[in-house]
Amino acid sequence: RNRHASQRDGKRGVDGKWAVVGILDRATGQVQAEAVDDTKKDELQGYLEENVMSDATVYSDQASSYDDLPQPHEAVQHGTGEYVRGHVHTNGIESFWSMLKRGYVGIYHRFSQKHLDRYVKEYAGRRNLRELDTIDQMSQLAMQFSGVRLSWADLVQGGETT
Repeated sequence: RNRHASQRDGKRGVDGKWAVVGILDRATGQVQAEAVDDTKKDELQGYLEENVMSDATVYSDQASSYDDLPQPHEAVQHGTGEYVRGHVHTNGIESFWSMLKRGYVGIYHRFSQKHLDRYVKEYAGRRNLRELDTIDQMSQLAMQFSGVRLSWADLVQGGETT
C-alpha cells in the first residue's frame, strides 16, 4: 500500500520477489542488468567482478552486499533519507528500475520467473538503444536476433507462468 514516508513501517521484505542486479556506466549511459539467484554478498560481488573494471568507482545504496568491494566504492544511505551526496548517487540506475517496473505493471502485468532474464534484458536493450533513430534501432535489434532461436517447447516447458 502506498503511504507517506512518515507512515511507513520500514518493513518491505523479500517474500515473493525476484532478484535483479544492474549496472549503469555513467560515461556511456549504457545499462547492463540480469536476473540473479539472490542479493547475497557472494552473488552481487561476483557479478561486479565479472562486469566492472577494477579501477572503476562503484556507487551503490547502503546494502551490506557491497561491503568490502575490491573497487573504489561510495554509498548513499537511503535508509536515512540520503539520496545524493555530491556525485554519489544511484539516480541513473533507479530510473532504469522505474522503467522496468512500469513495464511489469503496465504492459506485461506479470513476469514469468522462468523468463525474467529475458524481460530484464529487453528493457536494458531498450534503454541502451533509446538515443538511436528508429531505423538504427531496428537494425541493431535485427543483428542481435541473428542466429537466436526460441522454440515453443523451450518457451512453455514446465508450464510455469507466474
